[in-house]
Amino acid sequence: MDLATVLYEVDGPVATITMNRPEVANAQDTALIDDLDAAFDAADADDSVRVVVLAGAGRHFSSGHDLKALVGQGEADEWVRLRETPEGKRRHEQVMYFDRCVKIYHFRKPTIAAVQGSCIAAGLMLACMCDLIVAAEDAVFQNPVLRMTGAGVELLVEPWELGIRKAKEFLLTGDRIDAAEAWRLGMVNRVVPTGNLMEATREMADKIALVPPVTAQVVKDTINHTFELMGKEQAWKYHFIAHHWMHNTATAQGALAERQSRSSMKDVFADRDRGDVPTTGH
Repeated sequence: MDLATVLYEVDGPVATITMNRPEVANAQDTALIDDLDAAFDAADADDSVRVVVLAGAGRHFSSGHDLKALVGQGEADEWVRLRETPEGKRRHEQVMYFDRCVKIYHFRKPTIAAVQGSCIAAGLMLACMCDLIVAAEDAVFQNPVLRMTGAGVELLVEPWELGIRKAKEFLLTGDRIDAAEAWRLGMVNRVVPTGNLMEATREMADKIALVPPVTAQVVKDTINHTFELMGKEQAWKYHFIAHHWMHNTATAQGALAERQSRSSMKDVFADRDRGDVPTTGH
């Protein structure tokens, strides 16, 4: 399977889908998201595949959305024009992010994310669509976009992955969580030496592949249905509406204009890390 930004490999009952933009820490642009979707479709159609591993090439799993478009350095595609209106922006994020992520969440075969290095914002959202997460010891998880006026990313996974109170701290502070803390909180299933990440993930995948496919699908559906009864997808849909309302506030629009005036992503991230520092009056 020949894809520009994703590597696809089938070895026995396991398909490995690897994001392959290591030069930008596997930042997710339109091409990458389209290729991920195509790779998952191929794994779905191949009856020999029983388990799918989602990985990232290089040092990092994924740094999140590719933000270069915000400073005039992004891809030129059909979505650029659409994103110029609130309606177009909502459709872009619905189709490319929300729907594509939910599709992975409901993928009929078991999925495992193999996470190393940075797993940031939309990278975390993507990893959390998988049924299991194996983290390397060097993995770090973060979602600092509130400082950039973003109401999280398109799917608010943190309350379900970290618990309510920890999710509030994680999002409001923008602090990082390392692999050991992510395991303690129940967000990842295992932490393994960084050099053994893919080997350990494959070992888990091979164990899961021993389960008959129909059995695995039924049990996965049942567990996901438990979350459905708890309101998980309804909460995601509510957040997506709130996410887009925030996009169109004066605060967010002003911050976007300021980001677009920056000459580099380094300046954008410096603004993010500085945050919205309040002024004091006397």
